[in-house]
Amino acid sequence: MLYAIISEDVKNSLERRLAARPDHLARLEKLRDEGRLVLAGPHPAVDSSTPGEAGFTGSLVVAEFDSLEAAQAWADADPYIIAGVYAAVTVKPFNKVLP
Repeated sequence: MLYAIISEDVKNSLERRLAARPDHLARLEKLRDEGRLVLAGPHPAVDSSTPGEAGFTGSLVVAEFDSLEAAQAWADADPYIIAGVYAAVTVKPFNKVLP
């Protein structure tokens, strides 16, 4: 089943994000290579795909996991959590309807 992992950043997270980004991306690339990643990306803090120093307010990952518990465990081990980037993470089932 698909699960949405919706994360909210702490304020002024950009420096921590940049430091943890290589490890964060490596985990997403593994999901992609396994054919389990639907989409992933950050929420810019301003109306721009390149927010610069404004940074980001959170992230969204939609991926396939065996269970809610497995999705939660994967989310809990995110390098952004370990680095203190995320203030909150919500994991919930997701049904893709379109496209």
